[in-house]
Amino acid sequence: MTQLEGRPPAADVIHDIGYRHYDGPRLGRGYARMSLYVHSLRGAYGLGRSAKSKVLPMILLAAMCGPAAIMVAVAIGTKATRLPIEYTQYAIIMQAVIGLYLAAQAPQSVSLDLRFKTTPLYFSRPIEAVDYVASKFAALTTALFILTGTPLLVMYIGALLAKFDVGDQSAGFAKAMLAALLLSMLFSGIGLVIAALTPRRGFGVAAVIAVFTLSYGAVTSVQGVASINGNHDVIAWLGLLSPITLIDGAQTWWLGATSSFPEGAGPKDAVVGTVYLLVLLAVIAGCFGLLMRRYRKAVLS
Repeated sequence: MTQLEGRPPAADVIHDIGYRHYDGPRLGRGYARMSLYVHSLRGAYGLGRSAKSKVLPMILLAAMCGPAAIMVAVAIGTKATRLPIEYTQYAIIMQAVIGLYLAAQAPQSVSLDLRFKTTPLYFSRPIEAVDYVASKFAALTTALFILTGTPLLVMYIGALLAKFDVGDQSAGFAKAMLAALLLSMLFSGIGLVIAALTPRRGFGVAAVIAVFTLSYGAVTSVQGVASINGNHDVIAWLGLLSPITLIDGAQTWWLGATSSFPEGAGPKDAVVGTVYLLVLLAVIAGCFGLLMRRYRKAVLS
């Protein structure tokens, strides 16, 4: 703006409009990590969000628990001596529900942050990339563990009410909970890696469903062909190529579960069983590493 009538410019003036510096405690990275974990876990079940956000996760949780409650009721009503299926088989049977939940919540957890470019805000002090990845990974793992572990708890309580052998039921329940934890970690890692590739939530949902459905369908189809042709040794190795069959094979050897492979042809010796465990742990660690690589770039975006 030009000076008026040759008057000299006014001197600069600092106006005090009442803002004050923050003088309270600074809680640091640990508090930030925990806050992000809790926020992400609550979001996985729609808590703290609109009623519409709660509908799908709660329906899927009910769908997971419903068959377990029915089995318990039938076992008690018919005075059976055991549950219709083993604890470790439940997640394998209900894999479609688990896959749908993962497809809905993995993109919800990370894709929106990418779409609206809010990740650089997270990585301003004090959170770093490792904090973000660890919090999101842990939150989705916990959400999946709740989804897979709750029906097992229903079955266990029902078995105790039916006065089944406490020792056998406790051992089976503990093994199944360990398998559910490994499944939750594996599925969370794969789901988050897929979802983090695109900021479009719809693409992430479709991609997660495609990866889990197509891989399982392809593996079981080839396993069926191998069974028909009598190639039973090949069946166990093929199980390494799909997330759900990888869990199936690992729990068959290490936890003594009944295999869902054709003719029960799960890992038969320590070599194959060890390969299953190593591949399982390697995939989980690899997914974490890929997420770290993805979000190191996001820090700079």
